[in-house]
Amino acid sequence: MPTLFGASERDDGFSMAAKKRQVTGGVDTHGKTHHAAAIDGAGRVLGDQEFPASASGYRQLLAWLRRFGQVIKVGVEGTGTYGAGLARHLTAQSVMVVEVDRPDRRARRAKGKSDPLDALAAARAALSGQASGTPKTRTGPVEAIRALRVARRGAMKARTAALNQLHGLLASAPESLRHDLSHPQAPLVDRCAALPVDETRLTDPVEATKAALAAIAARIQALTAEITHADRRLRPAVARTAPHLNAVHGVGTDVAGQLLTTAGDNPDRLRSEAALAHLCGAAPIPASSGRTDRHRLNRGGDRAANSALHTIALVRMRHDPRTRAYVDKRTKQGLNKKEIMRCLKRYIVREIHTALLADFTTLNTA
Repeated sequence: MPTLFGASERDDGFSMAAKKRQVTGGVDTHGKTHHAAAIDGAGRVLGDQEFPASASGYRQLLAWLRRFGQVIKVGVEGTGTYGAGLARHLTAQSVMVVEVDRPDRRARRAKGKSDPLDALAAARAALSGQASGTPKTRTGPVEAIRALRVARRGAMKARTAALNQLHGLLASAPESLRHDLSHPQAPLVDRCAALPVDETRLTDPVEATKAALAAIAARIQALTAEITHADRRLRPAVARTAPHLNAVHGVGTDVAGQLLTTAGDNPDRLRSEAALAHLCGAAPIPASSGRTDRHRLNRGGDRAANSALHTIALVRMRHDPRTRAYVDKRTKQGLNKKEIMRCLKRYIVREIHTALLADFTTLNTA
């Protein structure tokens, strides 16, 4: 692909001043290729070029950036997806990597969209400090837990879809079949899986419905077994990695796994509990106007982590006397349920942050 900002400097014309130049890189990542751009300390474009998304491509990209001078930092889009391999390589080479969000829509409407433009935008976001997030290292036990949870989450979604199909099909099934399946001698899924099917009469609505119910039920049973197997793998891994987090009231294996995945293998990137609250979408957002002084729910951040905090809050509201007393007090003060839940999540984040730091301190000194 031709470069947009001109050819890079030649080695034979490389001056001493250029060797002392501070360079910031930006990378627009894709599945098969990465497009890089380089700028100097004043934001002037030094060049851009495309590289393969492979180990050799990563080496070529870094060598190309270093031709312009001393590489201070590199802004990389998609450090959790297509840019994960590049981010790991740059970090291993002692290059500071900054996580860059995609350019905002207003800038894209004004300036257009292309790989060189996106790479340049990533470089300038890193240089200006607009992008300052530290990417996850993805090289420790938390990355292993994340991978195991991907398989479990997929099985959970598939089982939910299959259960919805089963109930939907049963609701419109012939009356005789619905009557036969209404007796609670055994769980519905087991009853459907055991339905006898006459393969020679599949043009009959009753037999066809039986065949469909049996097939869906068998799928649900297989997915349930997969989820159970995933839980057996995850439980010891999470308990060994985060014993302090596991001990927090209301935190189970699934919730702990999600919070670990959100924090990553390098929770030091979360500079404070406030940073973790913002990451989880639990930080209070000012919503004051005139004489009204209030805060609202934060609908940003990692929604899966926010859901984990929601689960902890629900467990405590039901079983923890201190939390129930707090809810009663805040209700008498005029707060509604959403506002109370927002406050609870923020308090829970404080405990989670302390537990995460304790777990990773223990893990790093072991």
